[in-house]
Amino acid sequence: MTLHTKMIVLFALCFFIPNTAALAQVSDWAQWGGPHRNFISDTKGLATTWPATGPQRVWQRELGEGYSAIAVERGTLFTMYRKGDNEVAVALDAATGKTIWEYSYAAPFAPEYDISNGPGPHATPLVSGNLVFTSGATGKLHCLDKKTGKLLWSHDLISEFQGTVRVNGYSCSPIAYKDTVVMMVGGPSSSLVAFNRQNGSVVWKKHDFRNSTSSPIIINVDGQDQLVAFMYGEIVGVDPNNGNLLWSRPHPAEFGLNTSTPIWGPDNLLFMSSGYGGGSRVLKLSSTGDKTTVEEVWANSLMRIHFTNAIRVGDLIYGSSGDFGPAPFTAVNVKTGNVVWRHRSFPRASFLFADGHFIILDEDGHLLLATPTAEGLTVTSKAELLSSQAWTVPSLSGTRLYLRDRKNILAVEIGTQ
Repeated sequence: MTLHTKMIVLFALCFFIPNTAALAQVSDWAQWGGPHRNFISDTKGLATTWPATGPQRVWQRELGEGYSAIAVERGTLFTMYRKGDNEVAVALDAATGKTIWEYSYAAPFAPEYDISNGPGPHATPLVSGNLVFTSGATGKLHCLDKKTGKLLWSHDLISEFQGTVRVNGYSCSPIAYKDTVVMMVGGPSSSLVAFNRQNGSVVWKKHDFRNSTSSPIIINVDGQDQLVAFMYGEIVGVDPNNGNLLWSRPHPAEFGLNTSTPIWGPDNLLFMSSGYGGGSRVLKLSSTGDKTTVEEVWANSLMRIHFTNAIRVGDLIYGSSGDFGPAPFTAVNVKTGNVVWRHRSFPRASFLFADGHFIILDEDGHLLLATPTAEGLTVTSKAELLSSQAWTVPSLSGTRLYLRDRKNILAVEIGTQ
């Protein structure tokens, strides 16, 4: 490992957001974005190259239609898929891929939905304590028993709260805060809703922002917890204890397609990006008492993240930039907005960061192992493992990597042998 790579790894450790989701093990990947909701893993001891055929396949099986990422907790996988007019939450044995339980419910699409790019589900289950929370493409939120899949409570976010109908499918992944689960809903006086985790009762619901296709994060601004939500035409920060608005800033994008998850850093810089005319911007937040000050550091269209994710390592933000046509893997300086480099050897991709490396899954189904530097991206291994529109970010637990496309799910071993 070069000195530069070691410095990247050490700096990355500073970017772990405190996890409020009561996750069982530090190596688990029990929510959207992993243990810190920023797509960075604590795992060490990963292989630095793979054979030409790719890393060792542990198992592979058919699953079903869907883009829901895979939550991993104590040897069990949780994800979702669609079968006909039903959506299915499923728990799988992480060692074998065999089904442990399924919970199926009716989720027919109304005429206004456009499912030409796939009907979903899009959101990732949240595992918290003995509970699993899932949200489907038509806005149905369920709380299930982790061991059995038994339904404990549910809400229809569209019909009950008049949530924004996202014609390509609802996609907010649940987030836990203390004794609540918070969802982006986009209804009148119900833009954001916090539910009691045990019984589903409404703890608070506030604001009138329309919904986007993003998922919220929890950050800490100078000692104050804030929930950040990338809404239809703005990004907002609220007090997760009561929903009170702390700040908001406009970020318009055509059709409200603010999709990627914002990225927070220890220097109080908040990065957000979208396609469809949105571009990227960085805000610097500071908090004194109940007042948050927001300063725009930069905004431009040099980075446009469509529906994949971004990762910050050191002072660089990485991600596939481009809404239509080519989407080169791009590094942007978080403090200036300047493009540092673009890499064009693979198409649009989702990815995670672990042990000094990016583990990248491009939309054509190629899995890549790469190392970022200030000068560019070094791809050390590449193998085709999937084929059917691989738009789901991988999940890593220990040295076991879990992948899926619209038809299949598989596990591969990426540790040193």
